[in-house]
Amino acid sequence: MEIFTCPVCEEKLYISGKSCVCTNRHCFDISKSGYVNLLLSSHMGKTVHGDNKLMVQSRRDFLEKGYYSHLCDELCDMVLRNFNGGIILDAGCGEGYYTAAIFDMLNRSDMAAEMYGIDISKIAVEMAAKRKKDITFAAASVFHIPAAENSCDMLITLFAPYCGEEFQRILKPGGIMIMVIPSENHLWELKQAIYDIPYKNQVKPYELNGFRLAEKKRISYHIQLENREDIQSLFSMTPYYYRTASVQKERLGQLDKLDTTVDFELLAYSADLNKNLFL
Repeated sequence: MEIFTCPVCEEKLYISGKSCVCTNRHCFDISKSGYVNLLLSSHMGKTVHGDNKLMVQSRRDFLEKGYYSHLCDELCDMVLRNFNGGIILDAGCGEGYYTAAIFDMLNRSDMAAEMYGIDISKIAVEMAAKRKKDITFAAASVFHIPAAENSCDMLITLFAPYCGEEFQRILKPGGIMIMVIPSENHLWELKQAIYDIPYKNQVKPYELNGFRLAEKKRISYHIQLENREDIQSLFSMTPYYYRTASVQKERLGQLDKLDTTVDFELLAYSADLNKNLFL
């Protein structure tokens, strides 16, 4: 619990038996799978709290088949180029596929790293905790990160909501944030198969307040899905699944194969060295 703080009073958390406690005696139980729930009701949205079971299982099944392994390898390489040891937080870790891959890569490279992961979906973070016991996971919102100020050397955010103020707060001055976002042509052929008038993604400007862009790389390639199960797993793990009418879902259900583009922006930022002057 090196970096985690109490979501109620912001005091440091300590492990006591099967719970995490702070000096003010706020107590949070550690689940059987190993994660701790630091998500307060006031931090939750009014609708679905993160990815549901279908989305999490679909993403796990899809990723385990290696369709995004090239992205994962490129992400690990960027982490290795920019990491000098210390603490890494994966903010929006999902079921832990990329978190575990980064952890294993650093271990193979003899890099000293202490890793943490948070996600607002309890289903996802439970799966992540079962995947990799050597990483500390918590259910928490990226908009209310239960971590101490200036506690992280690196922050990872993949396809997750962006909260610049919180990310700046927890990163040390000069700390590194690595971000993955979908680029213009991501899943274009999947969209064509579903929608009458598909639209390409709009990539926002790279400039972020409080950060300096240090490195960028576009990763684009094609994947071939050879069965309906994998096609449905890909579709179900995207936000499109909940924004698509039944008749359009049925179109996709007719496909036995799909060749689609995957297109990503891989970005590394350095936190402003003078950020503490403005906090």
